[in-house]
Amino acid sequence: MPTSYLPYEPDQDLLLPHSLRDWLPEDHLAHYISDTINALDLRAFYARYEDGGPRNQPFHPAMMVKVLVYGYATGVFSSRKIAKKLHEDVAFRLLGAGNFPKHRTICDFRALHLKELAALFVQVVKLARECGLVRLGTIAVDGTKLKANASKHKAMSYGRMQAAEAELKAQIDALLARAAQADKAEAGEPELDVPAEIARREQRLAAIRAAKGRLEQRQREADAERGRKPDDDDSGPGGSPRKPGPAFQRPFGEPPAKAQDNFTDPDSRIMKSSAGFEQCYNGQTAVDAQAQIIVVAELTQCAADSGELPRMIAAIERNTGGVPAVVLADAGYRSEAALAHLAVSAPDIDVIVAIGREGKRLVGIDTGRLPHTAAMAAKMEHPDGRGRYRRRKAIVEPPNAWIKQVLGFRQFSLRGVEKVRCEFQLVCAALNLRRMATMAV
Repeated sequence: MPTSYLPYEPDQDLLLPHSLRDWLPEDHLAHYISDTINALDLRAFYARYEDGGPRNQPFHPAMMVKVLVYGYATGVFSSRKIAKKLHEDVAFRLLGAGNFPKHRTICDFRALHLKELAALFVQVVKLARECGLVRLGTIAVDGTKLKANASKHKAMSYGRMQAAEAELKAQIDALLARAAQADKAEAGEPELDVPAEIARREQRLAAIRAAKGRLEQRQREADAERGRKPDDDDSGPGGSPRKPGPAFQRPFGEPPAKAQDNFTDPDSRIMKSSAGFEQCYNGQTAVDAQAQIIVVAELTQCAADSGELPRMIAAIERNTGGVPAVVLADAGYRSEAALAHLAVSAPDIDVIVAIGREGKRLVGIDTGRLPHTAAMAAKMEHPDGRGRYRRRKAIVEPPNAWIKQVLGFRQFSLRGVEKVRCEFQLVCAALNLRRMATMAV
């Protein structure tokens, strides 16, 4: 007896087309994102197109937002890949609803509405709180290094800049002298486009001087924060030679020879990551323990986390409208100044910060010079403090891993600290929506 198969007629035409909504299960992420975006306030997107007239017919902002957010939620960040998915992927076609914007249109929309897209993060957090997914009982804070859209090989140290500047100036002077004697040199010298060579070297020289200026301005600001003044010198009282110290090893505003600046993205910094030293930004996340929703997504150019805790706690209250009961942070956030600031600005919050690496005790704390650090060490010695702190890793580290492993977001597409900060908030908003869709099932 021949085998009986289910009907298979790939060339059979349908009398009526299927509804794309029926092609996806009811609990699909695309349905959830579409319904959620419809519930958000998108007036800032529409405001840019007011008074455009009947001839100006841009793509609908709600459709563009849905496609972009779903792309980030599923690990599709490239505008070219999103444009391709609109033709090939059922979920993207459902959200596009018969619209097929080109990759340039998608890229321009993201660039034009970057701040509005980042502002959706706060709306998503407030929506999560209304749904009971954010309780503000325990919040854990952590930082994660994300690669900038820049290569570390396109960076140069301050010492190398000084040498390259002198070398380029010498080359330009030689080319100018050669141009002045061009008629005499034509007979015995190979052909060379002297003006083009001069322009190329002058362009390179201008880029190096601009990078030097950024490094020097950065160093001047750092020296000023340390209390040093421009008229400070290396002499002691009465003009006697002064023993060199950390604040006077170099003139005011002069960076160390190893200080680097990147030509591709000057706002990025060399940071140590799991892959070694890379051009990175430091993403800061605060995660609520109830459903592991990210309630704060900030970004800094500094590799250290020690000064970020007060800013993160202030952002929690700003984004959620409430104050957490407990805030947990690892030893990277330990700072006497930060703890002293929080003792005044957030006295009702139980802040628990590790004093040292897990399993290692920090002894010999000067209670007179570091009173808040000593008090925190005593809190960590108590079983209740240690028990609460043990929850930190399980609360905050999974969302940071989901950003890199599940979404595949390991490198920013944009350049410049403000644009990168907005893109990071867009990524965290997309991850929150994905998490909320999972919890709603």
